[in-house]
Amino acid sequence: MAPVTPPRPVRPVRSGRRAPALVTAALAGAGVLALWYVFVATHTGQVLEAAAFQGSEYGASRLWRVAEPVLDVISVPFIAIVLVSAMLVAVVRRRAVLAIQVAVVTGGANLTTQLLKHSVLDKPDHGVGDRLVNTLPSGHTTAAASVAAALLFVVPRRFRPVTALLGAAYTAATGVSTLVGQWHRPSDAVAGVLVVVAWAGVAAALDVDGRPAVARRSAVRGATLLVLLGGGAVAAAGALVALVRSRADLLAGDELDSRLELLQAYGGGTLGVLAAAAVGFALVLLVVDAAEARWATAGPGGGAPTASDDGAGPPVVRGRGPWGPVTVADPVGRRTPAPAPDALPDGGGRRGPAARGVLDART
Repeated sequence: MAPVTPPRPVRPVRSGRRAPALVTAALAGAGVLALWYVFVATHTGQVLEAAAFQGSEYGASRLWRVAEPVLDVISVPFIAIVLVSAMLVAVVRRRAVLAIQVAVVTGGANLTTQLLKHSVLDKPDHGVGDRLVNTLPSGHTTAAASVAAALLFVVPRRFRPVTALLGAAYTAATGVSTLVGQWHRPSDAVAGVLVVVAWAGVAAALDVDGRPAVARRSAVRGATLLVLLGGGAVAAAGALVALVRSRADLLAGDELDSRLELLQAYGGGTLGVLAAAAVGFALVLLVVDAAEARWATAGPGGGAPTASDDGAGPPVVRGRGPWGPVTVADPVGRRTPAPAPDALPDGGGRRGPAARGVLDART
């Protein structure tokens, strides 16, 4: 009979980690309240936001030709279609919990935004700007980010990096478009992203003990995180510089009404929205991956365990090894009885068939 590759020892299934998801949710929720306090509840914040709002008038007629189609996509039917499609994907994958997570992300985020904007948060009248009612968080930005985050939950693991990248781009485009159309101020769009990140953390924490995933070290995932976190950091730095300079001008007695000052405030707000979208989806990608249960096999040459990529089913414990209980997984995914001790390379110092790279299929 033809020789087969000897079975590899597999580590026990590691449960997903709930803590990163919950911490991310708590920090994102606190960020929403911080944005409201700094930019809506204070006089200085309202002046800075009003400058960004006025700055969006420059070039608005041309930019609106691009922004309007982006905003027209967002509607109740659009959200419903994406929600139903995502749930169908969850059903096809036979993962009922994914459907629940989709409902939590989209429903929780959009409901929270409407409650915060219309019932919970208010806008004190400091005599600044148009004195509109509170518009934080942005409903359009929340809707765009929530549908993108929902897809991130249901797509197979290997497609998550691309989904996160596209989701960040779509969310950023929607958020910036609300600034171009003077529908919202920068803090509104950033808060909308944070609301979705918070609910994505809650949803990820719901399934930390689910079916184990095939853990894979992906260069695409690493590159995606580098682009999102690196690009987000650069955009955040630019936004911070613009904010500090605008605040310094304001404290120096300037009215923030010159063309340069208005464009500086508007540009800084735009960079803030881009940073929030990029970093936000990087965090969602990280917490979703961290919440997954997984198993790993021993590394080449018996080294430290590395991620498994063989697609084998849940391992069966067959004793103990250098990293805990040892199990056996067939390379093609079938459960295989454990070989006799003398058939293993380190079986009590006795070198059996497995030491020569051959294991009879009847073992």
